[in-house]
Amino acid sequence: MSRNPDSRVPETNSEQLQAGREGRARERLASDAEGSVAAQPWRPAHVPPSDIDLAHFALWQFRNADSGEVLDGLALLSAARAEVEGLEAGLLFAARSSGLTWAQIASAMGFKSPQACQQHYTRLLERQSGA
Repeated sequence: MSRNPDSRVPETNSEQLQAGREGRARERLASDAEGSVAAQPWRPAHVPPSDIDLAHFALWQFRNADSGEVLDGLALLSAARAEVEGLEAGLLFAARSSGLTWAQIASAMGFKSPQACQQHYTRLLERQSGA
């Protein structure tokens, strides 16, 4: 079975192709990782592993896996980045909601100024909203 069916498809819509690659990679890695990726207390049992978890699994297995699993992990990196950005935006929202100042947040995140941190948060929100 070929692990890269996209090699035969003319590139008509790169976003659709990437979504297809991610979906196939997610299915294969989730199947291969079944029972190996620990459940997280914040994730309900019926929710599948995150793309970050699956990319970690692909890296962990790279010596024992065929190159297809490594390619699957690479295919999920874009989605994993989006997950991390969502987590970052959520934590920044939680920090501000709990009364932390931009100066405190900037210090914790290694920004040189509170304004730079606030601008970073604004850009995160814009990317998530598709602006």
